[in-house]
Amino acid sequence: MATPLKLYRELADWWPLISAPEDYADEARDAVRFIRGASKIPVRTLLELGSGGGNNASHLKRSFQLTLVDLSPGMLRVSRALNPECEHVAGDMRTVRLGRLFDAVFLHDAIMYMRTEADLRAALETASAHLRPGGVAYLTPDHTTESFRPSTGHGGHDERRKGGRRPRAARYLEWTLPPSGRASREYAVHYAFLLKDGHGSVHLVHDAHREGLFPRPTWLRLLREVGLVPRRATRLEGGRKYDVFLGLKPLTSSPGRNRSARG
Repeated sequence: MATPLKLYRELADWWPLISAPEDYADEARDAVRFIRGASKIPVRTLLELGSGGGNNASHLKRSFQLTLVDLSPGMLRVSRALNPECEHVAGDMRTVRLGRLFDAVFLHDAIMYMRTEADLRAALETASAHLRPGGVAYLTPDHTTESFRPSTGHGGHDERRKGGRRPRAARYLEWTLPPSGRASREYAVHYAFLLKDGHGSVHLVHDAHREGLFPRPTWLRLLREVGLVPRRATRLEGGRKYDVFLGLKPLTSSPGRNRSARG
């Protein structure tokens, strides 16, 4: 699958200025707490699917040995620079199979690009296929059908000065629009990026993302269908509650169930 979105292609090298690793510390701390609290085994190894530029990984690596999978070569390049001690693998979260098991699997907001139930199920099956019995999958989508609300946001950072070159800088506006109808399982997020290069010139880039939207019962049902014991929780960030879905891999599996998870 190609990565047609500008953010993950020509803008990938701008990612550390668009979204800085330090902004992810609280979120990663929550992930560690939920994963350790839900797992039935000690968690030493963690697979992140859709790891992007590695901002969560920059914090998670203090607690776990990480393997990072992403579809975008540019984002993997950024993450390798930030997290050189971590293993990086190019792959699609719906189809990648590494042939080994992990104590935990982490899916962050990249799961929002699963726009059909079949794609979402495939991503969850990948998580299950890589989980050791007693391990846990941790999923934290931006929105569920029940929690969705239109919003706007903004941010960006300045580059630290390097030598005699002017530091680059980036600013963005994020606009999340409501679904087109009550039954819609997609919504749009528009980004306006203002990018100042090393010569002081500023240019504007517009990028439109379409993301999937599913109700909580669908998340729980699909986790169950791929052989995981589902649980829903919430986490608080910036005054807003986010859904968290946990899928525990049973210590013993029924014969013939979830054969792909034995991988």
